[in-house]
Amino acid sequence: MGDTETNEPRIPPGQTVTKGWPVLHAGWVPTIDLHSWRFHIDGLVEKPQTFHWEAFLRLGYLQVTADMHCVTGWSRLDNRWEGVPFQAVYAAAAPLPQAQYVLVRAAHGWTCNVPLRDLLQDDVLFAYRHDGQPLSAEHGGPLRLVVPHLYGWKSAKWVEGLTFLEKDVPGYWEQAGYHMHGDPWKEERFAPM
Repeated sequence: MGDTETNEPRIPPGQTVTKGWPVLHAGWVPTIDLHSWRFHIDGLVEKPQTFHWEAFLRLGYLQVTADMHCVTGWSRLDNRWEGVPFQAVYAAAAPLPQAQYVLVRAAHGWTCNVPLRDLLQDDVLFAYRHDGQPLSAEHGGPLRLVVPHLYGWKSAKWVEGLTFLEKDVPGYWEQAGYHMHGDPWKEERFAPM
């Protein structure tokens, strides 16, 4: 959606626009030292590897303006994200053909599952800046996955790596009853009963 004009609605069913940016997460906000931070790629890939902060940033740059929709019912429009495109990380990892899903790993053992087809869209990135400022820790800094077309919980905060998988496995919120996919236009908030 973002900053292009269209006749399509921008607000999914059950959502209300907010001008602020609510802070939602389970647990505490981690303190992350960029000198010791590492991004690990493993699973079904030809090139398992680990990047330090500067090497990760060198993978590429992407700026995206996109709306964010939270499963709790708020939508924040026209967020300007800057970061490393998922497609650049994908190219560096060289996933095997059987890789169809990704388990995103984050600080304190948090995980999030996302189908690879969703991550390969052109506007998906690992953001380190938001609206022209470094991404704050409370909003997922230093690095947050941004998947604009899915609910915000799929845009995992404090990301530290990816595991490429053949089959979908539930992440933290999915184990707690959230939907395995999370499309806001289909209101995929919770797992079907």
